[in-house]
Amino acid sequence: MKQLIAVFIFVFFSINTAIGQSIGFEQIVLRDVAERPLSVSIWYPTKQKMPLTRIGENIVFVGTDVVKNAPVLTSRSPLIVLSHGYRGSWRNLNWLAHEFARLGYVVAAPDHPGTTTFDTAEEKAAQWWQRPSDLSRVITYMLEESDWRDALDDSEVSAIGHSLGGWSVLQLVGAQFNRATFKAECLRYPNPRVCGLSDELGLTAKQPNEPLSSKVFDSRVKRAVSLDLGMARSFSISSLNAIEKPVLVLAAGIDIGDLPQAQESGYIAEHLALQNRRYKVYEAATHFSFMQLCKPGAVERLNEEVPGDGIICTDGKETSREVLHKQIFSDVVRFIKSQ
Repeated sequence: MKQLIAVFIFVFFSINTAIGQSIGFEQIVLRDVAERPLSVSIWYPTKQKMPLTRIGENIVFVGTDVVKNAPVLTSRSPLIVLSHGYRGSWRNLNWLAHEFARLGYVVAAPDHPGTTTFDTAEEKAAQWWQRPSDLSRVITYMLEESDWRDALDDSEVSAIGHSLGGWSVLQLVGAQFNRATFKAECLRYPNPRVCGLSDELGLTAKQPNEPLSSKVFDSRVKRAVSLDLGMARSFSISSLNAIEKPVLVLAAGIDIGDLPQAQESGYIAEHLALQNRRYKVYEAATHFSFMQLCKPGAVERLNEEVPGDGIICTDGKETSREVLHKQIFSDVVRFIKSQ
């Protein structure tokens, strides 16, 4: 009976603590690498409740309510770094960051120069090794230099990425790009979307200032989560076999014509050690189901602006993006807490 009472008190306290928190939000620019400044968005729990500001919202997408530049809580929080997809931004995973901050996590998301909505410079996009390096820079800043450093548990760092962001976070736990592997895979399965981005992303030929080693490992990252990643077949099988960190691979079951999960997420799951990976396919999800919620009429608005873009807000017929988000968040939280 005493144990049951203790559990009840703990759960009651935890729930009420979460209810008493709001979500703080701040944006900073990292200038530690002069030629590659990083815009970073940060979500975190705070006691300050007002004034609320809606972020990440427009006529198509649903945003979230935050308190900008609110005081940081002093409790020890886990850190999550987020990586957006090709030509996306922090807004795409704003919903996920917001939910984690509600649970007491601190979440930081850089906009990757060259492959973000507001910066598509070709010379930056071709520096493929910079994306995972961006995330390591953010981790260093958050743990060592930021206002959050005393509130973070440096033994609890997770990395989550969607699409090209999934490709980026896997490199932090040991996946290594191999140009010969990618070339062979594109001859075998010439996917126009994946292989068609090879030149732009610097994967076809060696780039100026490309590092001698393709290993961009960060020992501080305890686990990685991939959300319907792309470019998976550019990783060497030997490097995937050697990954020792836990990896959660989540995939969309509906192929929209450019990222068949069997050749992308399935490739990763196939070559990771069984004891280190978790793999799940959401049969009713598309590649874009992992992004922010869409408003009613969004499909029509997107198609009016650019024919075909309505697919960004299209999910499986038997579900909704809101339902999928609940499933995704539940699966990711369970994985992080169990590893």
